Amino acid sequence: MPLIKPRTRGKQLVKHRTRLDRENNETLYAYAHFLGESPEYVLNQLIDTVLARDKEFLQWRTEHQESFVPRTRTHSRRGGGTRRAAPHASHPSGDPVAATTAR
Repeated sequence: MPLIKPRTRGKQLVKHRTRLDRENNETLYAYAHFLGESPEYVLNQLIDTVLARDKEFLQWRTEHQESFVPRTRTHSRRGGGTRRAAPHASHPSGDPVAATTAR
């Protein structure tokens, strides 16, 4: 009997890139194939089931409900530095839409 629960709908997914040990990667894809599900689904279910057993973490999490997701940075493809948003240009009238159409 598989340890992972059937798929549920209605969850919001976000993109996350990571690297895995070669053996874990092989196991992940084999288990996903065994279930007939995607590797992403298997990873989500592993997090749900394994971390749900850590009572100390669950207690800590109730005390620390803020997000710990790092803020994303936009990197330029050439220099690797952080791009800053350009200041919002405005038309002399103060209308930003007029500024883009006046050019």
